[in-house]
Amino acid sequence: MFTAIKTFSQVCTHMSIAFGLAYLLTGSLALGGLAAIIEPIINVALLPGHEKAWHAIRRRYAASRLGFAAVAGEKLSQTALHMGVAFGVMYWATGSMAFGGLLAVVEPICNVIVLPFHDRLWEKARFRLASRGAARLASL
Repeated sequence: MFTAIKTFSQVCTHMSIAFGLAYLLTGSLALGGLAAIIEPIINVALLPGHEKAWHAIRRRYAASRLGFAAVAGEKLSQTALHMGVAFGVMYWATGSMAFGGLLAVVEPICNVIVLPFHDRLWEKARFRLASRGAARLASL
């Protein structure tokens, strides 16, 4: 249950970043909301196929020296996919390549900066819950 709540919170954080940036770029609540909803939906739709393809590549090269390169390639490819979706959604919504390009660059950077803090807060919460559970067991 904890993992599901953390994942939901992570999705909300990601959507908030997309909304905030799109709103800052356009000044439009509608376009901000559109970016916050459509961009994650497209990513969620595309990522399973992306992961399946890269799983096959990793499995093929796991025993060779190329195993590490396959993992690095997957991460680079995933980043490019995410940036492409962010660009496409903002370009579609505004017709501006500049806004699309800016969102494609800035949004992943913001996610890379913000999400580790998010994860640290959730790990502290997990530790506190585990400590409370251990204290209850010790008192029995």
